[in-house]
Amino acid sequence: MTIKPLGDRIVLKVIDDVQQTQGGIFIPDSAKEKPQKGEVVAVGPGKTMDSGEREPLDVKVGDKVLYAKYSGTDVKMDGVEYKILSVKDVLAIIE
Repeated sequence: MTIKPLGDRIVLKVIDDVQQTQGGIFIPDSAKEKPQKGEVVAVGPGKTMDSGEREPLDVKVGDKVLYAKYSGTDVKMDGVEYKILSVKDVLAIIE
């Protein structure tokens, strides 16, 4: 099963960094901040402008991005966590 985003939305596979203190203690999920990093796995066709043309998106499949902390909708499929969000919630591309 695949997710096909509509409009200016994208689908990210959430990258969850393992957090560990310098002393070797792992931080539990309940104490962690929400992840803000993901890899783009699907992009929509772009927002339709008044002229009827599609506005191109700044991201493409395979890009690693940082996104706003509380943005998007979480979706879990086949045990993998995804996030669907608008491209305007992407803050930066990680190179």
